[in-house]
Amino acid sequence: MRKADLVNKISDKTGISKVDVLITLETMFKEVKDTLSSGENIYIRGFGSFITKKRASKIGRNIKKNVAVHIPEHYIPAFKPAKEFTTEVKKLKEVKPDDGPGEDI
Repeated sequence: MRKADLVNKISDKTGISKVDVLITLETMFKEVKDTLSSGENIYIRGFGSFITKKRASKIGRNIKKNVAVHIPEHYIPAFKPAKEFTTEVKKLKEVKPDDGPGEDI
């Protein structure tokens, strides 16, 4: 499912215009990014948590040049699903095939 599909589905189920749904989704995505960028986590009961994880510094390797490269400590965004969410997904019988990457809105 792509963002356009999600917008269409929400619009059909709620009766809200697609433009309003798209603006709401875009605003939500921006707030998640801004909140995580500021170092704060987001907890949504029954859905999950958007968190930042700290990656320790390490030594990597550039395979082409065969040289050791220092990778500094950094943070990455992560999503941890809630127990109810995980339970629902575990009930899944079969995964539908993906259409592949498509054009987003």
